[in-house]
Amino acid sequence: MLPMVETDEQWDTVLSDEAVMRPGAADLCARLGLGGRPLERFAEGSQPVYAVGDTHVLKLYPKASAEDGVTEARVLAHLDGRLPVPTPALYDAGEYENGWRYVLMSRLRGVELVPAWAGLTAGDRERIATEAGQALAALHALDPGPLADVLGPGDWGAFTDRRRAAAVGRQRERGLPEAWLERIPGFLDAAVLPREPGGVLLHTEFMRRHLLLDRAGGRLSGLFDFEPAVIGDPDYDFVGVGVFVTRAEPGLMARFAAGYGRAVDPRAAMAYTLLHVYSNLPWYLREVPPPQGTDSLEALAEHWFGLGLD
Repeated sequence: MLPMVETDEQWDTVLSDEAVMRPGAADLCARLGLGGRPLERFAEGSQPVYAVGDTHVLKLYPKASAEDGVTEARVLAHLDGRLPVPTPALYDAGEYENGWRYVLMSRLRGVELVPAWAGLTAGDRERIATEAGQALAALHALDPGPLADVLGPGDWGAFTDRRRAAAVGRQRERGLPEAWLERIPGFLDAAVLPREPGGVLLHTEFMRRHLLLDRAGGRLSGLFDFEPAVIGDPDYDFVGVGVFVTRAEPGLMARFAAGYGRAVDPRAAMAYTLLHVYSNLPWYLREVPPPQGTDSLEALAEHWFGLGLD
């Protein structure tokens, strides 16, 4: 029911075409014994994801990213019930047709944190920041060994070397002004990052859009989207925290650090912001603008990742 997708061009055509995707999702649900249940596609996400009734979620991966489906299934099984914030329970996973894979998981309770944020009190936000720190610390405390056969990047030092070599070009492609581009090589040369960090399980996109909130209790009720998970330096996960969770709101990074158990190293987090596989500094600068006159990556690092306790 779903067509072969092996290139980015094919994926761009198929991804948003519900005339193609929905019949395939419905057919797969029928094969999984869930035929006839309502299908509601979630608006966000790089992969097609459907709520199947009130209790299930179906996520689809084309052949071009089939390995992401294997990763997500393995990580969900590894996490089951082990974090202080619920993660989806794995119900089923496997191959569909034409190279597609699927993961069938439980539907988490709660509302999306991004739209809910504006209505939260300062106390709610501080509590959520602390809970986010606790959740990430628990994730990083798990033994990633059982996942080493499916999660990269393997040699962390070689990975960061590759990212350093491409850092300036990547940001130039994204439209970063030349004044900022000129600062990147020197900043990265001065960054002291571990080549063999004793890797932990990394979410890699720990951000509000992947967190759910129990509105009644004002507490986190879900963490999801583990397809980009890798094993590496825990500081790599702080990129999403500073730019997409605490977002330079006064006091929130300190609350996060209290929950996590240690402060974020601003310079290391800033270095990984430039090295991250999804790095887009112009976007981040629009999302969390620095104070007027900020003209160094060191100052930007303190703005995004410092405790703000001057």
